[in-house]
Amino acid sequence: MASLVYSPFTLSTSKAEHLSSLTNSTKHSFLRKKHRSTKPAKSFFKVKSAVSGNGLFTQTNPEVRRIVPIKRDNVPTVKIVYVVLEAQYQSSLSEAVQSLNKTSRFASYEVVGYLVEELRDKNTYNNFCEDLKDANIFIGSLIFVEELAIKVKDAVEKERDRMDAVLVFPSMPEVMRLNKLGSFSMSQLGQSKSPFFQLFKRKKQGSAGFADSMLKLVRTLPKVLKYLPSDKAQDARLYILSLQFWLGGSPDNLQNFVKMISGSYVPALKGVKIEYSDPVLFLDTGIWHPLAPTMYDDVKEYWNWYDTRRDTNDSLKRKDATVVGLVLQRSHIVTGDDSHYVAVIMELEARGAKVVPIFAGGLDFSGPVEKYFVDPVSKQPIVNSAVSLTGFALVGGPARQDHPRAIEALKKLDVPYLVAVPLVFQTTEEWLNSTLGLHPIQVALQVALPELDGAMEPIVFAGRDPRTGKSHALHKRVEQLCIRAIRWGELKRKTKAEKKLAITVFSFPPDKGNVGTAAYLNVFASIFSVLRDLKRDGYNVEGLPENAETLIEEIIHDKEAQFSSPNLNVAYKMGVREYQDLTPYANALEENWGKPPGNLNSDGENLLVYGKAYGNVFIGVQPTFGYEGDPMRLLFSKSASPHHGFAAYYSYVEKIFKADAVLHFGTHGSLEFMPGKQVGMSDACFPDSLIGNIPNVYYYAANNPSEATIAKRRSYANTISYLTPPAENAGLYKGLKQLSELISSYQSLKDTGRGPQIVSSIISTAKQCNLDKDVDLPDEGLELSPKDRDSVVGKVYSKIMEIESRLLPCGLHVIGEPPSAMEAVATLVNIAALDRPEDEISALPSILAECVGREIEDVYRGSDKGILSDVELLKEITDASRGAVSAFVEKTTNSKGQVVDVSDKLTSLLGFGINEPWVEYLSNTKFYRANRDKLRTVFGFLGECLKLVVMDNELGSLMQALEGKYVEPGPGGDPIRNPKVLPTGKNIHALDPQAIPTTAAMASAKIVVERLVERQKLENEGKYPETIALVLWGTDNIKTYGESLGQVLWMIGVRPIADTFGRVNRVEPVSLEELGRPRIDVVVNCSGVFRDLFINQMNLLDRAIKMVAELDEPVEQNFVRKHALEQAEALGIDIREAATRVFSNASGSYSANISLAVENSSWNDEKQLQDMYLSRKSFAFDSDAPGAGMAEKKQVFEMALSTAEVTFQNLDSSEISLTDVSHYFDSDPTNLVQSLRKDKKKPSSYIADTTTANAQVRHYLRQ
Repeated sequence: MASLVYSPFTLSTSKAEHLSSLTNSTKHSFLRKKHRSTKPAKSFFKVKSAVSGNGLFTQTNPEVRRIVPIKRDNVPTVKIVYVVLEAQYQSSLSEAVQSLNKTSRFASYEVVGYLVEELRDKNTYNNFCEDLKDANIFIGSLIFVEELAIKVKDAVEKERDRMDAVLVFPSMPEVMRLNKLGSFSMSQLGQSKSPFFQLFKRKKQGSAGFADSMLKLVRTLPKVLKYLPSDKAQDARLYILSLQFWLGGSPDNLQNFVKMISGSYVPALKGVKIEYSDPVLFLDTGIWHPLAPTMYDDVKEYWNWYDTRRDTNDSLKRKDATVVGLVLQRSHIVTGDDSHYVAVIMELEARGAKVVPIFAGGLDFSGPVEKYFVDPVSKQPIVNSAVSLTGFALVGGPARQDHPRAIEALKKLDVPYLVAVPLVFQTTEEWLNSTLGLHPIQVALQVALPELDGAMEPIVFAGRDPRTGKSHALHKRVEQLCIRAIRWGELKRKTKAEKKLAITVFSFPPDKGNVGTAAYLNVFASIFSVLRDLKRDGYNVEGLPENAETLIEEIIHDKEAQFSSPNLNVAYKMGVREYQDLTPYANALEENWGKPPGNLNSDGENLLVYGKAYGNVFIGVQPTFGYEGDPMRLLFSKSASPHHGFAAYYSYVEKIFKADAVLHFGTHGSLEFMPGKQVGMSDACFPDSLIGNIPNVYYYAANNPSEATIAKRRSYANTISYLTPPAENAGLYKGLKQLSELISSYQSLKDTGRGPQIVSSIISTAKQCNLDKDVDLPDEGLELSPKDRDSVVGKVYSKIMEIESRLLPCGLHVIGEPPSAMEAVATLVNIAALDRPEDEISALPSILAECVGREIEDVYRGSDKGILSDVELLKEITDASRGAVSAFVEKTTNSKGQVVDVSDKLTSLLGFGINEPWVEYLSNTKFYRANRDKLRTVFGFLGECLKLVVMDNELGSLMQALEGKYVEPGPGGDPIRNPKVLPTGKNIHALDPQAIPTTAAMASAKIVVERLVERQKLENEGKYPETIALVLWGTDNIKTYGESLGQVLWMIGVRPIADTFGRVNRVEPVSLEELGRPRIDVVVNCSGVFRDLFINQMNLLDRAIKMVAELDEPVEQNFVRKHALEQAEALGIDIREAATRVFSNASGSYSANISLAVENSSWNDEKQLQDMYLSRKSFAFDSDAPGAGMAEKKQVFEMALSTAEVTFQNLDSSEISLTDVSHYFDSDPTNLVQSLRKDKKKPSSYIADTTTANAQVRHYLRQ
């Protein structure tokens, strides 16, 4: 029988002393020295930087995991090949095998191990396949990356029947099906009716309890199966015992595992009785401390031991010491790969914090968090902050996550939740040398997914040794993590009256009276609202003025003050010596800015900090980037460092004002865009140095999740969303209004003699309004048939309806002032206009069209073509939708326009058929027969949305963050597409980057691409465009779940394939027959933000384009191949390199800076701007060498652009129009393409407007 023990970790005195002294050691002192897993091979490799070697993310060598025994006469050799996600088993398994080779009389053991990520390399994969050819046993564990899972499956499948045993522990179903142990097999996984297989089916369905169920099964099944006589039962029992041994992970457990499997299934050992012990089982969940004599299952027992320790300093004995909860992976503890955990525990304790380190054996940590971090009686947390050192989502790890369950557990805990990251796929040196920082797969699994739980601060705290595979602490990073975890915890402990807060406002663009600007936000009115609330809540806000205007006056003496003028209030003058003492990285800034103080934020002698303090609240003005007005700096392909004034500001906030937290106010500042690694920064990265140890809270616009995510990852911010202003329909101005009236006259008088005269007036008025740029109008006075007259009027009517219904944001938002219900009507109308099949909600226009016997898509299509009857019908549907929604909203509001008891009102409204306000309204229209049930469903949904729109949680969430509480996470994006964005006041996250494009996004993308291609074909004498140059933005891909990404895939004729967990890591070509047109070449320019958030998808795009270039198809049907072959010949490179089409800025750099140059007039001719664009945007992503970062490929970029006939961008959001933000202009390559084309022909330039249900493709320059 398996024995259940608490832990074999009994410490010698010398080890305990060694651990106690760890805090002052360098990072490599955290490596355990007692066991060496293998002797280094003679050809032991040197670690290469991430931009060399094979260009992959890791150049570790599987040979360091190979053990070849000395041949012995008459003793068979058993060969074991294993593949694992992480390297923690390497040392333990190597030790087990070496020990067996010394002591076993019956067999010698050869073993070789591969990390799943290494299999990307062709040579390594070939070696793996060769190793399998003579392997007896294959072991796989945690293989959850689909493209690599398929490679493993393909290789093992060929040898499966020949091998003696195949053991795969939790992995993707296609790999799990490889399991084979005697008569036990999982080839039918997910289909069998047996309870064992039903368990795995539950996993497939995403049951959060899968790990727990599996652990219970592992505990009980061997006892049951032992007494069943059949071979199948015994084989199943040995599989479960194998899993117990594997989860046990210690060298002893793994030694017995190898003995059991080889003795039971290797034919050469048949008849030899190999004795093995039962697995030593550890607690499934518990508390582990490296100095404790045992693992604990009870918090009280743990505290009893903790409080009687003799090795602790006095600060740990204080009752009010900060308590930090740590979440650990059990596999690291049982395999002895725990030195990085030990380092964090010792560092926290050395800094006076108590520690509760918990672990779980499965992938669900929510149970242990509730069990060990929350007092069972008072339900209050016993920790002040929680840090997960696993790097994974709280529930589900690298497999299928259950974020709602995680959020529920973290809400009960209600403390700041940090998820730090141990390097998994890279060695320490590779990470240090990489401009990207973390490996993209690790960003997806260990940064993006934990963010959906509400996690913050993805600080890399542990590296990996390339030889032993063991983790080691990175001392400076551990220090940063621990101090920040304690500082977040102190917010829970400190009183409000003693807490200090630094509110930071921005000034962009500078020198134009822009102090205190932010997207959609009235900054000073909002700050005043926040300060008033803080004062009411007990914070010291001494001397707060009476109103927001006076507040502005006190910070900016002259409201039109230039940024560099003395009219900004100087809060502090920092001498150069003081600045250098307080700013350890000051020397690193001198290369770009010379000696301090410099001439920015300086009076020539001192560095100036602008702002003003009110009691314990300081309102400061963040300095600007500093390179405005300097054309040479703008031309750099990579950005410069922050200037001395910028660094001095943050040194003042942290070390002189001594802020307990900083609140960055509004979208957005410069801190998060400073140079450094994209994700997973080192201490040499500027955002990390600048923010220092201060907890950072950041108000960010709800509709901008992409840049909010950059702020979250690069400035360690708790990003709290605020609402964008309510949108209204644009309406019509004088000329267009007159045109609308003429059209109404035509509708009633078209069959009289006045019809032609009115059409003539419509044509002349339309030309006066410049509509002839969008609508093909005949000459005035030309004789037209009644059909042609209808056609002209239909097209003009369609255009003015489109203009009238565009949404425009009204005014600026003030934090804490939600919109009134009537202000929300236009937003609700647009929410109602979208079909939501996943929620079984039909769009309101669709319901109305249906009741008059039409499909809404046909109406949209007819209206776009200018068919007058369809334009009229669409107008009626639109008006009826607005009227029905307005009638509904009026019933749920009081006389002041405030929503009152929506849920009660809704219950009564939905309960009575005839009294339903929308039914009453529609009864007077032609849509009186609309389906009541469908209407009730859509209005029930709108009622929920209305509640969320008017809910105010922005101030409440700020208070929670400042009190050291958990701020509930929520998606950012467009509230019309995704009402889950509401209510605001959530900790914004983006989405799982591997989950896009979704099926719905692909469907929308196809419509836009077909409309774009048809439009260009019409304007290009029936020819298809050969190349389209387009821009991918981070925010619009989050809002639309990857629509523009889907557009690129559909242009080249491929479709994305989702894996079992819904992640998109593969594509397949669509046949030319199905596509019905040639494959169109693309040049994709990704914004810096898209590059940071969706590097996996850049990898996917590059793989897709190169795959299409290599398809054996006629070049007239495959323009990607046509151009790649031409460019390969011209440049003397292979076709894959010539098919490079995915470009962006250099790693860690953002934007083309065209708009900055234009704004500051720092250019002389257009060629200068084009050179700037080329120098900053010509960095390519290469899926054949994804670890190499962004490599400059200017020639390929220029040649690819020179074939473009069309340029294209997406406008995805009603809050932003083309002229609102400079990004659209900054990234538009139209003029550059014209200069690069041999014929100098200007390409057609289009924009897709998907802000409404009826997507439009329009000329860019006519916007």
